[in-house]
Amino acid sequence: MNVRNARRGRYGSPQRQRGVSIVLLAVGLFMLLAFTALAVDGSNLYVARNELHNAADAGSLAGARHLYVKDGSWVNDGTRPYDPEDPDSYKSAEAWATEAAQNNSSQNETVEVLSALRGHWSFATRTFTPNDSLDPVDLFGRTAEDLDSDPNFINAVEVVTARQQSQVEAFFGRIFGFEGYDVTARSVAYIGFAGSLRPEDVDQPIAMCRQALLDPDGNYSCNVGRFIPEGDQTGGWTNFQHNDTGGASNKEVSPLVCGDGNPDEMRFGEDIATNNGQMEAYNALYDCWEQETERKRLWNMTLPVIDCSDGISPQNPLVGAVNLNVVWMVKNNNQTNQINTYAPQQMELPPENSDGVSPGTWSSADPSGTARWDDFVEAMNLRRADGTLAKWNSNPQANGWQAKTIYFAPSCSYHEPKGQTGGENFGILAQIPVLVD
Repeated sequence: MNVRNARRGRYGSPQRQRGVSIVLLAVGLFMLLAFTALAVDGSNLYVARNELHNAADAGSLAGARHLYVKDGSWVNDGTRPYDPEDPDSYKSAEAWATEAAQNNSSQNETVEVLSALRGHWSFATRTFTPNDSLDPVDLFGRTAEDLDSDPNFINAVEVVTARQQSQVEAFFGRIFGFEGYDVTARSVAYIGFAGSLRPEDVDQPIAMCRQALLDPDGNYSCNVGRFIPEGDQTGGWTNFQHNDTGGASNKEVSPLVCGDGNPDEMRFGEDIATNNGQMEAYNALYDCWEQETERKRLWNMTLPVIDCSDGISPQNPLVGAVNLNVVWMVKNNNQTNQINTYAPQQMELPPENSDGVSPGTWSSADPSGTARWDDFVEAMNLRRADGTLAKWNSNPQANGWQAKTIYFAPSCSYHEPKGQTGGENFGILAQIPVLVD
């Protein structure tokens, strides 16, 4: 047998071998082209989608930041009359979201906004539910779980951006029949409760205890007043500072009384310096209260909230912010011993203690200071830690009328949003939202 012919019969002719090689080369070139198209067009799509995500994030954050009007009393739908004190309310949250998203570009193309919606974000289900309601829900007496499951609690804005009219360009993909690609991106921003507090977000160097603001079920309660000092879980002094050097001193606290509030940011979850003792700063606070109220009006202020599980001082973790009304102050033992002279005679009432709309006035002309005080305590619902009314008592340890004491009632009204999202619910929404989806 001819060996050369045998080999030719086994492997075929050189021409046939060349034909197979050409086919393999064509397949290889096709695969190489496909992978090149995937790499080039895929990278291009990745860049375009990232830019769309940035636009969607900017839009949802802007919308959530303008979700409520300045005083927190109304969901911002852009229909309220122009208010120079709140110039941003002339546009709805959705309009702010759309504009902010469109201010971004994707590969020099205008970003399309398919939708900008306000609604409710639930952390339990990780879902956004559109809701065009304008009424803010009552935050008082509500648990976090209850609010999280309430679709009428408007707390988020969703924005969907796209490149559909101006598709993302196809390069090598044109070889396979793709003229361009549709791309979309979605973002949800959430507004929660005031946590980290920006400079000057709170008013006085006093920190309220979470324990003094919650009812037995752990809900924020705004219809019971308390006083400082009353046990070790009502409140104390603070210098607003995060540090490791111990409690707040009188030297640090005094200059902050009736000043501009916290000079530096206060960070949620971190300890701030505190002090639960008597300080000379109290006299300056009392004088400021008299000047502000003439002892006839409520003194409204926003204060930091701390966790006092282990008592107050030298440091306690910041857990949020609360708005409350100082309703009375007693300065010294002279006032304590002369209750007939110094007990209140007239005071503005919070709306929730009158007709629910406009402030009323409490007054008493009774010559007995103890009688006036007891009537005032009932009108303001001022209570001790054990839940009993803080009425006058001849026993100094059980007396509700004490020297160097601040009496306050949390406010049930809506309040201007403060700080960054992250705190617990003490009735104040945050101003700065966070991305959640």
